[in-house]
Amino acid sequence: MITVNLYYRGTHGSARAFAEEMEFSGIAAAIRAEEGNLRYQYFQPLDDPETILLIDSWRDQEAIDAHHTSPMMVQLAALREKYDLHMTVERFVSDDLGADERFIRR
Repeated sequence: MITVNLYYRGTHGSARAFAEEMEFSGIAAAIRAEEGNLRYQYFQPLDDPETILLIDSWRDQEAIDAHHTSPMMVQLAALREKYDLHMTVERFVSDDLGADERFIRR
């Protein structure tokens, strides 16, 4: 699994308005329905009201590549421009929990 954390930053509530429009317009739901999408969820840090975090997880790189050529990317890019958002990105590849498994309370 590949997880990408995208931090959307704006001003005057624009990042939150962007996330709300993604949800209410159906774009987020369409992305969640794409083959290989495992998670697509927005969060807001308690200490930063001008930032929205998107946690976006995919089965593999092929699924991400297909997503990047999907019609939703054009809509998403237009909304980023509309709300004048700037982004930073972190990318993680999951591995087996191994020795850490004993610290996880399920």
